[in-house]
Amino acid sequence: MSKLTHFDEEGRAAMVDVGAKAVTDRRAVASGFVTMRAETLALVTSKSAKKGDVISVAELAGIMGAKQTAALIPLCHPLPLSKVSVKIAVAEQGLSVWAETKTTGQTGVEMEALTAVSVTCLTIYDMLKAVDREMVIGDIKLLEKSGGKSGSWVRA
Repeated sequence: MSKLTHFDEEGRAAMVDVGAKAVTDRRAVASGFVTMRAETLALVTSKSAKKGDVISVAELAGIMGAKQTAALIPLCHPLPLSKVSVKIAVAEQGLSVWAETKTTGQTGVEMEALTAVSVTCLTIYDMLKAVDREMVIGDIKLLEKSGGKSGSWVRA
């Protein structure tokens, strides 16, 4: 296993110095899923949830969340995001969430993609919790990343 990069020689938390890293195009894609009852999903698809259009609001929340990643995750660098795209798709047992983030910089955008998915899923839960407290947020994962010294990676 490689050495963890967020600790200094004495074991203290440290922000990674990316100053010497090459500036490259960076991209990351993440996904997640919110499982819910069929009746709850019907409220979403009919746009009749009391708090409004769940999909539109949650997609916007995910975009906003990606932009706040450095404020939420202590050792993340603030990044000038050039793109954040969040999409929600209706599936058989709930809502599938997908996010793509891009930047041109010295460090990757994986945490921004994962944050976008997480905030989207939390917003879905918040908007529907009054009718379905048994929803499950899960399967949040990085699907792919590109750019930087380590190059491209795609989940098998």
